[in-house]
Amino acid sequence: MSNLSTTSDEILTSAQKLITAGGYNGFSYADIAAVVGIRKASIHHHFPSKVDLVRTLVQRYRGDAESGLAILEHHVPEPLDLIQAYADYWAKCIEDESIPFCVCALLASELPALPTEVAVEVRAFFESLSAWLTSVMGRGQQQGSLKISGATRVEAEAFMATVHGAMLSARAYGRPAVFGTILGPTLQRLKPE
Repeated sequence: MSNLSTTSDEILTSAQKLITAGGYNGFSYADIAAVVGIRKASIHHHFPSKVDLVRTLVQRYRGDAESGLAILEHHVPEPLDLIQAYADYWAKCIEDESIPFCVCALLASELPALPTEVAVEVRAFFESLSAWLTSVMGRGQQQGSLKISGATRVEAEAFMATVHGAMLSARAYGRPAVFGTILGPTLQRLKPE
């Protein structure tokens, strides 16, 4: 790995943590420079503007999510187990504070104020996640391993909203266990009788 890509990765990792903590407008290049230990001019060399930086971050985040979900599907073929594993992933991230909040969910809350280039990428993340959940739920409904009460796309969107809402509640209350408490009934409702 070249020094350039290592520095870019450090900048992106720092930006993700700062966005998760304070949103799009809650950080500057000076904040990243202090964390990474480089000059602001070096950040501008890699990412000429904040829009370029956050757009790249969201693209990377979506790509990582898509890769992670593909790996998960390879190892966990059953739809109900996949949905549970997805929920467990977030429960662990919230508990150990490794990823205490989905960066795209946080950015979505700021969508009206985001630059168009960033907003497009945030929407693409949600479309990708929704498509994956819809696919999993569709397979589960066909196999009888998931109890779906409506259209699979609507169920997927409702599940996604519940996951992100549970993240928000866990953060608001300062108690990671709130995530599972909120998501538990939704997961139980998806189990066939």
